[in-house]
Amino acid sequence: MVSEGETCPRCGSTEKELDKGILILKQSLAPFGVEIELDKERLYLSESEKDPLRSNRIWISSLSIEDYIKGKVGQNPCCGVCGPYECRTVEIEGRTYETIPSEIIVKAGLFAASQLVDARGVCFGGNRY
Repeated sequence: MVSEGETCPRCGSTEKELDKGILILKQSLAPFGVEIELDKERLYLSESEKDPLRSNRIWISSLSIEDYIKGKVGQNPCCGVCGPYECRTVEIEGRTYETIPSEIIVKAGLFAASQLVDARGVCFGGNRY
């Protein structure tokens, strides 16, 4: 979340983890013809008033990361940048993450990529997600 030019620490840390995870996924999936495209979107405080759980949300194709890793969305207070709004958290196997670690991003990305493989083990080349 961004307010007055400042990024919330939780969102900033998740962005760094996302960058690490994307690099790993690109290297891992390139031999299979799978290309990774990353689109980042800034969430401003004024937008967060309408939907505070948009913060830290990661989509892979048309599903949220929680759909791939069987996580639950939660929320808790964050910081001064976020004002009075509670930011998104992700709970996986009983552990709550405020910053989504690159390992979870990679795991979700690999699971999504595995859905591109047909019954013969052949990846549908040139796929993007």
